[in-house]
Amino acid sequence: MRDEVKTTCPYCGVGCGLIISPTRDGYAVGGDPDHPANLGRICSKGAALIDTISAESKHDLRLLEPEVDGEKVNWSTAISQTADRLRDTIAQHGPKSVAFYVSGQLLTEDYYVANKLIKGFIGSPHIDTNSRLCMASTVVGHKRAFGADVVPGCYEDLEIADLVILTGSNLAWCHPVLNQRLRAAKEKHGTKIIVIDPRRTASCDIADLHLPIKPGSDVALFNGLLAWLDQTGNTDLKYVARHISGYEHAVAEARADCPDIETTAQKCGLDTHESADELGSSLGKLETFFTWFAAFDRTVTVFSQGVNQSSSGSDKVNSILNCHLATGRVGKPGSGPFSVTGQPNAMGGREVGGLANQLAAHMNPNDATDVDRVKRFWKSDVLKPGEGHKAVDMFRAIESGEIKAVWIMATNPAVSLPDADRVHLALSRCPLVIVSDVVNDTDTLRHAHIKLPASGWSEKSGTVTNSERRISRQRPFRAPQGNAKPDWWIMSQIAKSMGYGKAFNYNDPSDIFAEHAALSEFENDGMRAFDIGIWRKAKKSAYNAMEPFQWPASRKHQPATGSERLYGNGIFTTSSGRAKMIGVEHIVPQSQTSNDFPLIANSGRYRDQWHTMTRTGTAARLSAHRPEPLLEICARDAALYRVKDGGLARIKSKHGTSLMRVAVTDAQLPGQVFVPMHWNDVFSAAGGIGRLMPPNVDPHSGQPETKYVPVSIEPFAAKWQGLLFSSTPVDLGTLPYWVGATGPGSMIYEIAGEHPCIFKSLLPVVAHADDEQVIEYSDSKKGIHRYARLNGNRITGALFIGPDRPALGRDWVSNLFATNTVAHTERNALLAGRMPDAGALNDRLICSCFSVGLAAISKAIVEQNAVSATDIGRLLQAGTGCGSCLPEIKEILDDALPRAAE
Repeated sequence: MRDEVKTTCPYCGVGCGLIISPTRDGYAVGGDPDHPANLGRICSKGAALIDTISAESKHDLRLLEPEVDGEKVNWSTAISQTADRLRDTIAQHGPKSVAFYVSGQLLTEDYYVANKLIKGFIGSPHIDTNSRLCMASTVVGHKRAFGADVVPGCYEDLEIADLVILTGSNLAWCHPVLNQRLRAAKEKHGTKIIVIDPRRTASCDIADLHLPIKPGSDVALFNGLLAWLDQTGNTDLKYVARHISGYEHAVAEARADCPDIETTAQKCGLDTHESADELGSSLGKLETFFTWFAAFDRTVTVFSQGVNQSSSGSDKVNSILNCHLATGRVGKPGSGPFSVTGQPNAMGGREVGGLANQLAAHMNPNDATDVDRVKRFWKSDVLKPGEGHKAVDMFRAIESGEIKAVWIMATNPAVSLPDADRVHLALSRCPLVIVSDVVNDTDTLRHAHIKLPASGWSEKSGTVTNSERRISRQRPFRAPQGNAKPDWWIMSQIAKSMGYGKAFNYNDPSDIFAEHAALSEFENDGMRAFDIGIWRKAKKSAYNAMEPFQWPASRKHQPATGSERLYGNGIFTTSSGRAKMIGVEHIVPQSQTSNDFPLIANSGRYRDQWHTMTRTGTAARLSAHRPEPLLEICARDAALYRVKDGGLARIKSKHGTSLMRVAVTDAQLPGQVFVPMHWNDVFSAAGGIGRLMPPNVDPHSGQPETKYVPVSIEPFAAKWQGLLFSSTPVDLGTLPYWVGATGPGSMIYEIAGEHPCIFKSLLPVVAHADDEQVIEYSDSKKGIHRYARLNGNRITGALFIGPDRPALGRDWVSNLFATNTVAHTERNALLAGRMPDAGALNDRLICSCFSVGLAAISKAIVEQNAVSATDIGRLLQAGTGCGSCLPEIKEILDDALPRAAE
């Protein structure tokens, strides 16, 4: 595998094409200029992919051998043990006692086999996916409006639209390549951009208008828009008459909910002083939003998790779709609603029926005709109508004992699901927990009775579907590590051992894709939008050579206008051919603030991290931008609740507690805080937020509400704080606060405690070290302690303790671990707590793509007269890669230039 390989990025749903090139000492990654999704662009996470696969081996992070009850076994034993235990569970408790919980990280072929095995042959409906936490509300909204789970537009629409609305989407951080395309379009065409978000995010950098609506008020906003469009004659009544049903009811509901702009503003929290900014009052901005939506036929509304992750997420989606349907703006160039997906194959999982309320090939588990069709195609005797348990209910059923065996694949529900302590409890009670994963330690794996090593990105072969319905190949460029196997192979072997061999006799993922394609075409009269029948008999050679394509790709019912956009002709995949507008009403989130929990916690992603950090947490340059989870809060609330910028705070909800460092920012409005989703028990003592989340779900989609959590905060009175550097992972389980991050040469731990301890004991001890010594400096009166452990002339550990957080050049210390000899001057600097480069003391990474920090940017401003982001890019390259650091670069310039001019 030493030639260039074209593959697809394993991160977000943009689905960027990558080119992997062999180098003298490994591989290099770059964007594929021929891939329609990214046209050669790449983000910071994609650019660091080779770093992450190198770290897997360097830090012994991979699960390389099957394990049963804590003992390593061969595959033959693992397969027979798994099959026997599943068969025994079914014999004793029935097929519905078995559940699968799978992931948008799986390839479509893996997903297909999982769905077929549990529904079609085990006979249990209980399969769900972490896409339940991501896009389930969009699925409901699409099906209610269009008759099918279809994203009608394509990425090009962002570039040719006159108005782009980002609602519940921090595109700059969560989908950086799409943000690059939008930024370029704005610079070229003057595209108007509106950001609708409770906080000021990095996406506001390119916005003409920011509407900081009250969390949870999206339905009120779009109902207000729909009512105003109708009242002012800005709907397309001819289009409605020909192509839409439910218009009168939806408009009546909208008028009853938000009859005028003033009511809309009040329900959305846009009638307050805090919601105004330099662009004007929020009431005025709301009027501008309505006017622009009416004025620009080419309008795209991009929505993501801020809309979906709600106890009324489905209604939020339909409130957006209603406005586009009422104006005839669906599936036309530069015009339409656009759901951007969070995972690389959430769409592919939806296509094969990975959600509990779906059946394969976009069919309906509650439709007897669809169930019979799939049953005959699979030659199944046990497939029955009905939905399975959705994610939250599934783990409640595990906790209660209804489900006795669960197989978890490529996901970490002990971190990502709400009310995480109950998820841990459920898994601890489950008689059989099977986990297939790439890494050897996650919060979920710690509960596993059987661990199955799965092939990871760079080793797997299959397909993924991105947010614009584009199917692309993910190709291997290196051999599987250890005894890891593809997920489809693992499931097929276990299916054969359970007696289902004829149905799972696959030799290659191309066999599975062909079957998947054949099912999509099977008895499809054109009413099922998902149809890739042209691939039903594709040979392995054609599959291997597959170029990215959008569905449908039908032999019989391909739209005359192609598959780039759907529904542009006004004909929808409903029995009547009409789209349906749904009457919806603004309903407040299920959990409300109170005297005990007075703040609303919002949650989301960081720019350089991904999910629960099992991949991104291993790369130093991805860990440097935000090495700790931060509680972001406005200055007024920080003073009110007595927490300080850079201090620590305890966050409490009705369900659990977290502990984070405080970041005071004017990006947050009073009464609201923001917390990141990524940290967990592997990387922190109490940084996970799943424990805070209530198990509130949307009644239609079952998607949990993670954007509106009532919390309280209080200062954490640390008696001491410290930085610990180690060449090996350290068990810090006795400390109330620790957060681990990967540094350039070592692990770096932020630590703090309420009580004194024997600090030297925190230093790691290197096994079989014959020439080990500890050098130290202590000033007990000031509470300052510094230690370095040396093995010969090589440093293996360093610890810095003080009453406050030590100010150190983290990268300088960590880089010492990569050298064979620590000079005497460097030893003295360690003990003195003084770095050779004073500018590195408060340095932090700004640009991950080119590893450019705050110190270098500040130096360029002062010494090289940089006055713009363009200047910084020319001098340092910062901001010229994925572009997601540009908002921060501009903030640094805005802050520094007035002082430089004084």
